[in-house]
Amino acid sequence: MSENNTGKSDFIERDEPGNADVDQALSGLRRDIDGIDAQIVSLLAQRQQVVHHVAALKKKHNLQIYHPAREEDLISMRRRQASRIGLDPDFIEEIYRTVVRRSRVAQSRSMALKSLRPGGIVLLVGGKGEMGRFFEACFRQADYQVRILDRDNWPDVRSLCDGIDLAMIGVPMDVTCQVIRNIGPCLPSKAVLCDITSVKVDPLKEMLQSHAGPVIGLHPLFGPSTSSLDKQIIVATPGRDDDACQWILDQFATWGGVVVRSDAGEHDDIMGIVQALRHFATFAFGQFLKRRAVSLSRTLEFSSPIYRLELGMVGRLFAQDASLYSEIIFASEHRRELLKDYLVSLSENLDMLETGNKQLFQREFQKIAEWFGPFSEQAMRESTFLIDKLIERF
Repeated sequence: MSENNTGKSDFIERDEPGNADVDQALSGLRRDIDGIDAQIVSLLAQRQQVVHHVAALKKKHNLQIYHPAREEDLISMRRRQASRIGLDPDFIEEIYRTVVRRSRVAQSRSMALKSLRPGGIVLLVGGKGEMGRFFEACFRQADYQVRILDRDNWPDVRSLCDGIDLAMIGVPMDVTCQVIRNIGPCLPSKAVLCDITSVKVDPLKEMLQSHAGPVIGLHPLFGPSTSSLDKQIIVATPGRDDDACQWILDQFATWGGVVVRSDAGEHDDIMGIVQALRHFATFAFGQFLKRRAVSLSRTLEFSSPIYRLELGMVGRLFAQDASLYSEIIFASEHRRELLKDYLVSLSENLDMLETGNKQLFQREFQKIAEWFGPFSEQAMRESTFLIDKLIERF
């Protein structure tokens, strides 16, 4: 193959377009992309304007923000549309999950100014704590009158209780029942009494004994750092006079929360697993790593995304307040018994490890897999999504 004076072969000279031609072609295509992107942003702005109208209508008629059936229908329609025109349905779903969430957040901010009981008076007992300050902001933003009762102004309890519509108890669990007993005689007969602790049987029993009026147990499954109530879960355990308590649940739903109803016994049983066992197992894992003096940074150099995610959840626990988690884990004798059963269950695997019994491990693994059933497939999809997001970020 001959070469010209530039040292390039005749083949390359004839078939490779010049850089100017490539740059011109790319510039034209990039202008097309920029134009399409501008249209997309403009359409999103138009969509947001319609969302504002939806929020105004919901606010006027006291409708809740989160409508799961509507959202899933919307996602399904967009997935089908994507398939018809040759786009990846998962890609389109990811985009629309983000778009829909932003719409909910925008509606939540609008609805935060909506009060279902204009002029209502709310007393936050323990209102100087982190959750107390969180709910103070929620109620004040919705134009409720908010009063704070804490240790430093307890002598004013009777005047602070005068004329209130709601007393919300948000104090440490070890003093919750005592505080309920003390405040009960001071409450107006029609005021709703509720607590926001993570156990329900004993506080609910105490509220029913200490106050003759409406009673409900609440458990917000979120912390004070939450920026929005969008899709945040609030468990409600009925006590007395459900109709008189309904406005509180409706208020949370109006702000974007999701209310899950449960009796106190079921709540405490499930929270033992969802909170106490999960947090204790995470604590034990972190404790083991510390005792082994494991180099966290070095393990991350060898880590798969799933390990990074799991270690991130462990680190998240230890970045927070120890007293908060001790309150949750040691909340009741029932929870402590559950955790002792967990430790006994772990110790039962010692023989399997000492003998290296792979067959026993596989048999147990298969039994557990069958028990998990279809949830395993759901867990695989959801965890894969989280891992992919983690890879994108880091």
